[in-house]
Amino acid sequence: MSAPLPEPLEPSPALRTGSLRWRVVAAVMALLVVLLLVLSVTVDRVLTARTQGQLEQRLLDRVAVAQALADQVSAQDLVDRIGGEGVSVRLTTSDGSVLTAGPQEAAPSSAPTAPAGPGPKPGPAARDAVSRSGDVYSVERRLPVGELLLTTDAGGLQQTLTQVRWVLALSSLGVLLVAALLVALLTGRLLRPLDTMTTTARSIAAGDRGRRLRPDRPGTELGRMAGAFDEMLDAVEGAEGRAVAAEARVRDFVLEAAHELRTPLAGVQASAEALLLGRPEREERERLLAGVVRESQRAGRLADDLLLMARIDRGVELERRPVDLHGLAEDVAASAVRRPGAPVTVGTAHGPALVEADPDRVVQVLTNLVDNARRAAGPDGRVHLDVGPGGRVVVADDGPGVPRADRERIFERLVRLDEARSRDRGGAGLGLPIARGLARAHGGDLRLLDTGTGAAFELTLP
Repeated sequence: MSAPLPEPLEPSPALRTGSLRWRVVAAVMALLVVLLLVLSVTVDRVLTARTQGQLEQRLLDRVAVAQALADQVSAQDLVDRIGGEGVSVRLTTSDGSVLTAGPQEAAPSSAPTAPAGPGPKPGPAARDAVSRSGDVYSVERRLPVGELLLTTDAGGLQQTLTQVRWVLALSSLGVLLVAALLVALLTGRLLRPLDTMTTTARSIAAGDRGRRLRPDRPGTELGRMAGAFDEMLDAVEGAEGRAVAAEARVRDFVLEAAHELRTPLAGVQASAEALLLGRPEREERERLLAGVVRESQRAGRLADDLLLMARIDRGVELERRPVDLHGLAEDVAASAVRRPGAPVTVGTAHGPALVEADPDRVVQVLTNLVDNARRAAGPDGRVHLDVGPGGRVVVADDGPGVPRADRERIFERLVRLDEARSRDRGGAGLGLPIARGLARAHGGDLRLLDTGTGAAFELTLP
């Protein structure tokens, strides 16, 4: 039964990429339109209220002058004095005669007049109020000499206000046009760093990986953006370099593995061909068969090591349980004694060294370290295991040691430094990489100590 196909991932929403320049221009112009509209309306309201107040105050001032002169001058002289300058005067005396002064054509034909005889008189508040009929303002007041009516025409003033409105409208339109041009130019200049970022990104995509923005003011908005852009490029370039290096390592590893496997397979093939094509004597046939078995075992061990390295890279499964490192070290030393080579000793225990680990994998790590140390020390050397507290095991030998320049290289795959680790002595260059990989799979590590004589590998487990 085939596994169900994974559901397709929901695509991320597309980035809205409208023109930033024109969006900024449109936003600034909309703001200017609102501000100019508010300014024009405010100026119109203020001018209108101001002019109306001045007209009304002028009429009331003339009324006050008429009241002061009513008992001192004649009716005709009174009319002549308060009339003029846009103010029309109409005085209806007690005997019914009408005296006028000023631009009479501006006075309304239906302007109210006071009756000559007795009758109801309007209240002083109503008679002092300035009334308006269209563009004509008027005020009426009863004097001792008769009924006084003052009027003024605001038509000319309204024409002036209309001209002012047109001037405001045309000026606002001109301001908007100039502002649009200036904002477009300034926006293009201010957005020039984005063009630089675009050019840099395209040059990097074309192959110039070393290009960077390097902002001169990293604290600004564009500076922070440019800094983040450079950090992203550094991360991408580093990831690319690591990927290329990893690919090269994998390619080299495959080539080395093929080379390592070719040697035992070639021996097997040569021995098999000698057995098939010739008729060797019994001793020669047994020697050839032993060679086939030996080379097959070498190829099998190498294949097992390669598979184990692949599992470690993918994530090896561990069966953790409490184990005593000192007991495991003694088991590894006892197993090594049964094989020819340098003797292996274990330091005196100072109490149990318990860790949570997979005992089979820990034994495999210690076995690799001990076998590597015995090959380095030779048959006349010595190998010593020292188990310390806190999950620490040191495997030391008195061999030639490891050159300082190769202290990390020995943990690379399929690396042999000298004849002591040659192919003929059984080493394929995978023991130390497997040991470090298993140690790090436990959460610990494996490193080479600087002891001055021989080599000492320290295994630490959490």
